[in-house]
Amino acid sequence: MGRFSQFRPVYYLSQTMLYWFFYQFLHEYVPAFRVFGYVTTRTALASLTALALSLALGPSMITKLRELSFGQHIRAEGPQSHFKKAGTPTMGGILIVISIVIPTLLWADLTNQYIWIALAGLVGFGAIGFADDYAKIAKKRNLGLTARQKFWAQVGVAMVVGFLLLLLHAHQAYSTAVNVPFFKQFKPDLLVESLTRNYWTYPLAFLPFYFFIVFVMVGSSNAVNLTDGLDGLAIGLMVIAAGAMTVLTYVSSHAKLSDYLDLAHLARSQELTIFCASMVGASLGFLFYNCHPAQVFMGDVGSLALGGGLGIIAVLIKQEILLIFIGGIFVVEALSVILQVGSYRLRDGKRIFKMAPIHHHFEALGWPESKVIVRFCIACLVMALFALTTLKLR
Repeated sequence: MGRFSQFRPVYYLSQTMLYWFFYQFLHEYVPAFRVFGYVTTRTALASLTALALSLALGPSMITKLRELSFGQHIRAEGPQSHFKKAGTPTMGGILIVISIVIPTLLWADLTNQYIWIALAGLVGFGAIGFADDYAKIAKKRNLGLTARQKFWAQVGVAMVVGFLLLLLHAHQAYSTAVNVPFFKQFKPDLLVESLTRNYWTYPLAFLPFYFFIVFVMVGSSNAVNLTDGLDGLAIGLMVIAAGAMTVLTYVSSHAKLSDYLDLAHLARSQELTIFCASMVGASLGFLFYNCHPAQVFMGDVGSLALGGGLGIIAVLIKQEILLIFIGGIFVVEALSVILQVGSYRLRDGKRIFKMAPIHHHFEALGWPESKVIVRFCIACLVMALFALTTLKLR
């Protein structure tokens, strides 16, 4: 049951789930149920379960949010065309998180510690988004947590995840080295071993690792959050990015494929394929209600959770740099805000774009909302495919 199966609560919980019931128990009596032992089967089932849950729970969730008056507040400086969206139910990201967590618990091997880290990070970032969304609703303005409060809360979640990863590293279950695309041998280690030999420098040995982990997770979480400005845009891009991460996770966990592509073989990461597939299914289901014109918005509870989850998967499978390509549009959206703010402050109020994030810039140029969404999704698909093709270019 693995190195960490001595944790009895986790083991007992796993016995109540479908993976254990169909494979660990029933396959001895029904040989055909051995199929549930294959990660590919459970990946497909997790995705379908997440999709079904999202579609089934969507109407009641939207109705409940409307009854609670959890409506979206539009920022005053945003595009004028968006003011008609005011009052649309928000915090629909709760539906996304539920539709990811439940299928993962049902179909994954819960004795796998990677699954619990991924779920903890997803829920942690989602909780920050929930607090932000609730504060906006309580104030009846598009102002929730302050930027500083949100940032340090995200850093806190990322630091906890980093600490758990270091515990795995201590048991030889995780590597602190970074895989660099296009290079076979260049794999810098973020844990400075030379500093661990001295009592006074020991804490400094972990600083590069923590800085990198925080940068990836917090950056990914905020990038998705900034992209969530048009109906179906962020969630549509997530379908593509999470799909690419599903493929990448499976390849990394497969002994022959990882060896062929010269990737770090991470056998224990195979269960993360189920987590990624749940993200795809949940995102597809939510897109059904979030496509233009949106019946519900995901809010920060959804965008921060999805972005954080994407970053956590990249960190767990050691493909942090490749995430830049897989989530390329998210990166462009974040950079557009950084450049806009920097230009405004350093160039006496001069702006680079008509409006930031960059999807609003194209709206200001006269592009219809649907055109921006479709073209951004096409670009995201191209970048995700490019990222996957680079696996053999080493």
